[in-house]
Amino acid sequence: MLTADNRFEGGLTPDLAAAAKQDLDNVRLEIERIIVGQSQLLEILLASLLTQGHSLLIGVPGLAKTRSVRALADALSLSFSRIQFTPDLLPSDITGSDILTGGHGGADRSFAFESGPIFANLVLADEINRTPPRTQAALLESMQERAVTIGKRTHQLPAPFLVLATQNPVEQEGTFPLPEAQLDRFYFSLTLDYPSESEETEIVRRTTKSTEPKLRGILTAERILELQQLTAAVEVDDLALELAVRLARASRPGPAAPAAINDYVAWGAGPRAGQVCIWGAKAFALMRGETKVALADIVALLPHVLSHRLVTNFNAERDRVQTADLVGAVRDAVRLNV
Repeated sequence: MLTADNRFEGGLTPDLAAAAKQDLDNVRLEIERIIVGQSQLLEILLASLLTQGHSLLIGVPGLAKTRSVRALADALSLSFSRIQFTPDLLPSDITGSDILTGGHGGADRSFAFESGPIFANLVLADEINRTPPRTQAALLESMQERAVTIGKRTHQLPAPFLVLATQNPVEQEGTFPLPEAQLDRFYFSLTLDYPSESEETEIVRRTTKSTEPKLRGILTAERILELQQLTAAVEVDDLALELAVRLARASRPGPAAPAAINDYVAWGAGPRAGQVCIWGAKAFALMRGETKVALADIVALLPHVLSHRLVTNFNAERDRVQTADLVGAVRDAVRLNV
C-alpha cells in the first residue's frame, strides 16, 4: 500500500513483485490479441510506462508502431492522442492556446485556455522529424516538466503522461533532424525490423477479417502509478551502478574510451544514459517479478539507451560506421562479469 509520501511500506516484497508481474503479463496478453510479434517493442513500451520515460520508435511504415501504442492505451484504459507532425504544424497546435470568449458587448469577454492534443495520458507524436525545430521544441517542456506554459499560466498534464514518437528512417527529404536536447529526453529508442514470415502470415490473416477484437482495459491509472512506484523500489546494488556509469562514460571520446569511439564519435552520452540504464533495468526486473536489478539487463538495454545519444563525426559517415557498431564497442570495452 502507498503511504502519504508515495512509498510502499516495507519496500518491494516478492509478493508485490509477483502481483506486478501478473498485471503486466495480463496487459501484454491483451495487446497481443491484435499485435503479432514485436515482443521487443512491447517490452520497451512497458518499460517506458513503468519508468515514466518517453521513447522514440524508428521504422518504416507498416510495422505496427502506431497500432501498438493505441493498443497499449486501450489495454490500460488511458486517454490517447495522436499528433501528426507536418511542416506546417504550429506549437499551439500541440499545446493549445488562450482564446477570447464572451459576448459581443465586450464587457464580459475574457481569455480561456483551450487545451491541445498534448493533454492526454499517452501521446503519439507521429513522424516527429517532419516538423520544424520550433514546433518540436513545443514538446520539450511537456516531456521534461509534464506541464505546459501558455503566457503566464502553467497547466499540469494528466498522470500518467507518456510521449511515444515515431520516425521513418528511409524518407529524409523534407525532414528536420531532432536536436540533441530533444533526443536526450527520450529514455529509449528502438529500431524496428520486419516480421518473420510466419508472423507476417498471421498479420495478414488477422487484418483481413471483417472484425477485430476490442481490447479491454486491464489496469486503472491509479494502478499504473502504483506500478511506477514499485519500479522505483526495485533494489540496485553498487555493482549495477558501476556498470551503468562505466558504460555511459565509455561512450565519450577520451583517453579511457575505446578506439572506435575516439575515431567516430564527436559527443558521447551524458549522465542521463546511466540513469536510464538503471531505470530500464528496474522495469525489466519488475516485469519478471523480481526485486533486484540484473546486470545482464543493463547490457541488453544499451542499444536502446545509447543509439540516439551518440553524435558521430565525419569519419563515421566516410567509413559508413553504424551506431550499432559503436554501441558494441562500448559494450565490449567495459569488462565486467555479467
